[in-house]
Amino acid sequence: MTRVAVDIVALTRALIDIDSTTGREGDAARWLADYLARIGFVVTEQPIDSTRFNVIVRTDDPFLVFSTHIDCVPPFFPSRVDGDRLYGRGSCDAKGILAAQVAAADRLRRDGETRVGLLFVVGEERGSDGARRANEAANGSQFLIDGEPTDNRLGLATRGILRVRLRASGRAAHSSFPELGESAIDKLIDALVELRSIDLPDDHVLGRTHYTVGLIDGGVAPNVVSPSAEAEVMFRTVSDADAVRRAIAPLERRVAIEHILDVPPIRLTTVPGFDAAVFPYTTDIPFLSKWGEPLLFGPGSIHAAHTADEFVSIAELHAAADHYVTIARQLLASQPRQP
Repeated sequence: MTRVAVDIVALTRALIDIDSTTGREGDAARWLADYLARIGFVVTEQPIDSTRFNVIVRTDDPFLVFSTHIDCVPPFFPSRVDGDRLYGRGSCDAKGILAAQVAAADRLRRDGETRVGLLFVVGEERGSDGARRANEAANGSQFLIDGEPTDNRLGLATRGILRVRLRASGRAAHSSFPELGESAIDKLIDALVELRSIDLPDDHVLGRTHYTVGLIDGGVAPNVVSPSAEAEVMFRTVSDADAVRRAIAPLERRVAIEHILDVPPIRLTTVPGFDAAVFPYTTDIPFLSKWGEPLLFGPGSIHAAHTADEFVSIAELHAAADHYVTIARQLLASQPRQP
């Protein structure tokens, strides 16, 4: 039977038009698994919960795996094409990437290459539960080519994450007698002001650790001295998270510090012939350590991801498929086929 080449735009649009915002990936995963089986891949479904599963294409002689995520951020909106731009939720992050990887794997298969697999996971945008589970199903591959928007450049490194919650405690009182109370909000503000002056770790490749105060909550009413307040802070780390923990420890004079999430920074593998850059975001790669040495590459700009008019260039999608094939062949050449 003659196989029809993968239509990257049609595949991307079909995936975009299925709402797979995190937690709702089941329908998209089912459609993708069926599609991959129809075009001749051997597909395994790895359950995550009652409705969601990772989609894995295995090989008998695994050497490298293309991987990215099925989920995307809300809100869902469908695909449309305007000139060279393909719009829609997930077009850039990461359904266009997924389609380019499928096209690359299919092309390599047509050329007789049997050592290339695919790994498409759920939950990347909210804690990487799919990747954590996928690590239990690693098949001995030596390289993992992860897809995120990198403008078709290879990644040199990615930053990590340390997410903390600062909790301040006070004592409620009527605001007309503030001396009878103790303001938790004032304590929290003082801690956040002090945080601005703390010297955070830096790295000669990744730069200086930076942070965002993403959430603040506190108080019970305008006329009550606040008995409690909290803020969530996201550090984009360039070193072991313990270095940041030590740096912010003095804040504990004012607030309690709860550590919520820690994802380490990652140094990445590269191959000759491609521009390479450091990327300040994190990926599923730290949770896929058993799948081989990591590379990071994908079409689209991170500046378009998650936006109200998310898009990817169609020309860039087709170029990405070519680049994935080139990267794979360079890696595969390091392990000659057995006769």
